[in-house]
Amino acid sequence: MPSTNEVERPREAVTVAKRYLRRERPLNVLVVTLAVSVFLGTYLTASMLSAIAVAAVLVVAARAPVFRSRGTFRLRTDDPPAAVVEEFAGPTPPVLALQWGIADGVSVGDDAVRYRTSYLFGLRSVTVAVRTRTDTAADGERRVELELTADDRPWATYTATVSGEGDGTVVDVEYESDRRFGVRRVPQQFVAERYRDDVLTAQGYTVVERDAKFGL
Repeated sequence: MPSTNEVERPREAVTVAKRYLRRERPLNVLVVTLAVSVFLGTYLTASMLSAIAVAAVLVVAARAPVFRSRGTFRLRTDDPPAAVVEEFAGPTPPVLALQWGIADGVSVGDDAVRYRTSYLFGLRSVTVAVRTRTDTAADGERRVELELTADDRPWATYTATVSGEGDGTVVDVEYESDRRFGVRRVPQQFVAERYRDDVLTAQGYTVVERDAKFGL
């Protein structure tokens, strides 16, 4: 397997992804801090038994698989369709820049590309694997499907339809999370929404329209 240094990542996109990370990590810490404050407040004003009950409710609420994200968006670029297909089918697909942009490393294997990201000061890590399939429709449009897993568990699927338009290319992307997530992931979703368009712009893509759905 090639070393992580052998996969070159677009520098401008990595810069935007790092800005996203600087906002996302402190927000996660804030959520944990609020939960601990509720626990301590209950303990100080009520009893240890009540505090334990509140802690149990908070843990279940934070981890219960309730929410799912899905949506569509259209991109336009001056690059030719063949080059766009190559980018989406490569180790650093433009729509996954917030994943590979913050990863400790990107490795290419025989069956998938993997992004390994550590957190909690390196005490924990998650590895996102991306498996890619491409095909050509009867009308000549090219499709690239990205199937993502996180630590070998289904995570999300992206399908990009690439077609030429004038001197450039239009990409219609549909995505859907393949598993539900708890309340603790909600802040991460909102921060990611703030940077998704910016990180695509940094790679030469204009977001023409976007329809994002986030809920039960």
